[in-house]
Amino acid sequence: MADPRLKQKFWSGGLIVLFFLAWELFCIISGMSDLILPRPSQIFQTMFVRMPILWPHILQTLATTMTGFALGVALGVLLGAVIGVSRTAYDTVYPLLIGFSSIPKVAVVPIFVLWFGSGTVPAVLTSLAICFFPIVVNIATGLATTEPEMEDVLKALGASKLDILWNVGLPRTMPFFFASLKVAITYAFVGTVLAETVASNRGIGNVMMSASSNFNTPLVFAGLFILAGLGVALYVAFSLIESRVTGWATRKNDLIAA
Repeated sequence: MADPRLKQKFWSGGLIVLFFLAWELFCIISGMSDLILPRPSQIFQTMFVRMPILWPHILQTLATTMTGFALGVALGVLLGAVIGVSRTAYDTVYPLLIGFSSIPKVAVVPIFVLWFGSGTVPAVLTSLAICFFPIVVNIATGLATTEPEMEDVLKALGASKLDILWNVGLPRTMPFFFASLKVAITYAFVGTVLAETVASNRGIGNVMMSASSNFNTPLVFAGLFILAGLGVALYVAFSLIESRVTGWATRKNDLIAA
């Protein structure tokens, strides 16, 4: 009997291939102009031909994104822990964070450029600003789900608030934490590319902006495919780490009908 998980992956991969084949056929049959919607074969060919030129920009975008993401994780965990254990911090800091998160990040890029000049720093800060909020919310939510009865028992045994946080609260937040990481990494790429299109002369965002100004639509889509590939790769990496660290809390996805 075939493994249900292997069968599910086979069907998922087949649907992805079918999507690109349908895209290719639609462009051929409809005679769609390359300026409007290039065929997938043209996009992959552009990626292959331009890869020596694109590679430094890929590394730049990836390094910038991971730097902003790492800073966002550190800040998000710190603020989330403070908000999760302190009602005063929740009532004070949380409304400010919601207000900041509601600001379109494209509006803060010019401010970062004014403060730090064009280049990598505004992209790192934009990536940080757009990805740390999901981490804060999930860490605070995870800490808030710790049962009061368990805290009372630990306090009766002489545990301090720091002991409870370190030994019970933070381990209980791991499923929430990894869920937020998988969301935040995609947001981090959005922040980086957003800043690169405005205030950088390197990176995939800058390549896409230059290609758009030259009406090189296949290169624009090649940039989108590269960003999607990087995002999927990092998402899968965090999913694998999550399955190792929080296997006890992993939901039974194999029960989903294939």
